[in-house]
Amino acid sequence: MLLLFNTLKYLKSKQIYYRLYYLLRKKIRRATGFEYSYVYNYTRTTSLTFQDFIVSPNSFESGAFTFLNLTHTFNDSIDWNYSKYGKLWAYNLNYFDYLSQKDFCVDDGLSLINSFINDINGNREGLEPFPISLRVINWIKFINKHDIRKQNIDASLHAQFKVLMDNLEYQHMGNHLLENSFSLLFGAYYFHDVVLYQKAKQILLCELNEQILPDGGHFELSPMYHQLILNRLLDCINLMMNNDLFNKDLLDIFIKNAERMLGWIRKITFRNGDIPLFNDSANNIASTTQVLDTYAEMLGVRGKEINLRESGYQKINRSNYEMVVDVGRVGPDYTPAHAHSDTFNFELHMDNIPFIVDTGISTYEKNQIRQNQRSTLSHNTVQIEDYEQTEVWGGFRVARRAYVEGLKYDQNGMSASHTGYKRFGAIHKRGFAFNEKGIEIKDEVVSRRRFNCYSYLHFHPDVQIDLKGKCLFANSKKIVFKHAESVVIKDYEYAPEFNKTVSAKMVVSSFQDRLTTTIIV
Repeated sequence: MLLLFNTLKYLKSKQIYYRLYYLLRKKIRRATGFEYSYVYNYTRTTSLTFQDFIVSPNSFESGAFTFLNLTHTFNDSIDWNYSKYGKLWAYNLNYFDYLSQKDFCVDDGLSLINSFINDINGNREGLEPFPISLRVINWIKFINKHDIRKQNIDASLHAQFKVLMDNLEYQHMGNHLLENSFSLLFGAYYFHDVVLYQKAKQILLCELNEQILPDGGHFELSPMYHQLILNRLLDCINLMMNNDLFNKDLLDIFIKNAERMLGWIRKITFRNGDIPLFNDSANNIASTTQVLDTYAEMLGVRGKEINLRESGYQKINRSNYEMVVDVGRVGPDYTPAHAHSDTFNFELHMDNIPFIVDTGISTYEKNQIRQNQRSTLSHNTVQIEDYEQTEVWGGFRVARRAYVEGLKYDQNGMSASHTGYKRFGAIHKRGFAFNEKGIEIKDEVVSRRRFNCYSYLHFHPDVQIDLKGKCLFANSKKIVFKHAESVVIKDYEYAPEFNKTVSAKMVVSSFQDRLTTTIIV
């Protein structure tokens, strides 16, 4: 109960209201036999104009669907609720991103859309508001690209927007509510619907101001979700630039936010094009920074030069290494679903290749793997005993969490402390110092008690390491652990993508109250 209380106390009153409202409404509707109608005699009158959108990776070929590195072929009709590979795979099936594949067959697209329409009454996963939000945009893109005019598709789209309007995700907020509102904007333009436009505008004005931080970072602090939201924002700019409907007051706001978001993702991206896999981030889900850059340039959106600050991430660039450090909060207090226990975590690239990495994520299933990947042990930071800096649990929940204090930084280093272990009578302080010859990391645990403390370094699978006493040699680099009581090498599973793990090595340094780790490059 204490864990649940320490989770719920951070929620906004609006979230609690809508959780209870939707729950009560569901029970009443079930008792009264309420069902949505998906049959409307509705047809749009005009087409939309777009510049080219970003092409999606191939996920449908020869009747086989591949999402999250898992492939399935339906022998007969498509099971839109297919659950063998988990909820996120079923969500992807219902997103219809495959309609945006390069040279996607129009007949295949129409067949898949019609299959969905015919089975809509039995579809559980696809009629949740988040997959509706993504799917209807993909349908609208596909329909307009190929100048398709089908009354049954228009009627289904119109019905799905009615369901979405009735189930906006105020209980979750964050990226879910933002995706809901982007979708409503597309619907407003597609159907010339003032009601959809006003609702989209109301949410977007509020949520963009809330979710896009002054330094351009998305407030959930996942580089992957940042890329996804930026992509959608650019789609909306594409929509509004090329279609004269409603006034253009949102367009300037979109462009200003996109410029800052583009500046942030450019700053955080490594020279080889990788993003740090902080919080819930994985490769091959979102469009790369380079692809987003090209798309923005086509739309005339120029990235703004920014200084990393409010997002809590810092990027250090030297001629032979780059480091991104997390010295910020775990995420927004009221919606930390994609947050990890990772305060003072970092990623390090040497000579443009990954060296020390975040362990990544391989699943959204609520299981022990998910729990481990969100835990302190899976990040390049310090753990006291077996305590967690931040109480992550239940797949997407966070109870008590670490807060950063006393942050100081300049081009040569940074230092701060966090409160994650304060409830156990300890404060963790970490300082970084940078020069062309290497990096020095100083950890100090301040407490009246004596604790067993552990510093973790997770090496990329391609890095070969050799331990000699308290000196580590890794790809010709030397790492020295001063004040360590012991230094050992252990195995771990690196997860660069969903459902993909690679065996790799981590180094665990145990110490009492202080540790100095020097990486000589």
